[in-house]
Amino acid sequence: MRKFLIAAIGVMLSFSAGVANAEKWDMPLAYSATNYHSENASAFAEAVTSATEGALEIVTHPSGSLYKGGEIFRAVRTGQAQIGERLISALGNEDPIFEIDALPFLATGFEDARKLYEASKPLMREVLASRGVMLLYAVPWPPQGLYNKSPVNSAADMKNVKFRAYNAATARLAELMGAIPTKIEAAELSQAFATGVAESMVSSGSTGYDRKLWEYVSHWYDVQAWLPKNMVIVNSESWASLDSATQQTVLETAAAAEANGWAKAEELSNWYKEQLAANGMSVSPPSDELRADFQKIGDVMTSEWLERAGEQGQAVIDAYKAM
Repeated sequence: MRKFLIAAIGVMLSFSAGVANAEKWDMPLAYSATNYHSENASAFAEAVTSATEGALEIVTHPSGSLYKGGEIFRAVRTGQAQIGERLISALGNEDPIFEIDALPFLATGFEDARKLYEASKPLMREVLASRGVMLLYAVPWPPQGLYNKSPVNSAADMKNVKFRAYNAATARLAELMGAIPTKIEAAELSQAFATGVAESMVSSGSTGYDRKLWEYVSHWYDVQAWLPKNMVIVNSESWASLDSATQQTVLETAAAAEANGWAKAEELSNWYKEQLAANGMSVSPPSDELRADFQKIGDVMTSEWLERAGEQGQAVIDAYKAM
């Protein structure tokens, strides 16, 4: 009987230790639960929780419900959230390397976007590490198009239009077109267009579909300006608190999430365009004049970016072009 009690107590202590060592990570997401980025993040979180048998539980919070998009990077960096997802180019004020995938016409298709990601990843990891966070994976948005409430034949048609900006690059794009930039996060888009705070923006078909922008905007031009990416980052101290086996599980699961996310983005790219058209929007390629205007703007923005990024930025561009 005494031996049985000792064994039972041992099992209970072992179970208690396992519960005590279990970790729960909150993962704020800026986009709706039905957006493919959020669905991919949710699948990643569930896979980690399952693979570690609950030793590391990751709980997602979509739609900016825990932290708004503009707050997520700071929350992860300071440890208020252990892990989170953020649009990379929104961090341009942190370092120029984060703006590289929002330079118009530098990389306009999935293949080139992947090359640009691989070329920029080493420097991006280095900069993130200096901020106390680590990159786990990144997933692109489909190529960006121009939303507007009226037809656009050239950049001149954008003069004084209230243009939704979500980072420094899109604000500069608006300025070069003569539009008026207004900073608006994804969760606030529908209200901004409904109230007239915004009249236009450059974004993917995914954003228009998620926010039902056909209720407010009549035209979408498939300019394929760039393919921005969201990245999932983890607080460095939180990462260091994990044992090596758990870290390896997270890394393997992150690699799978990245592969799945890129495949899903490419799969949905044309589907989103079809949905915009099916809901009454005019979906078309840009005119030759508009395309040429965007190309000139892209050349200006790349030149300005290289001035800020210096030799390191040039090295990334050179590495990308050599791939």
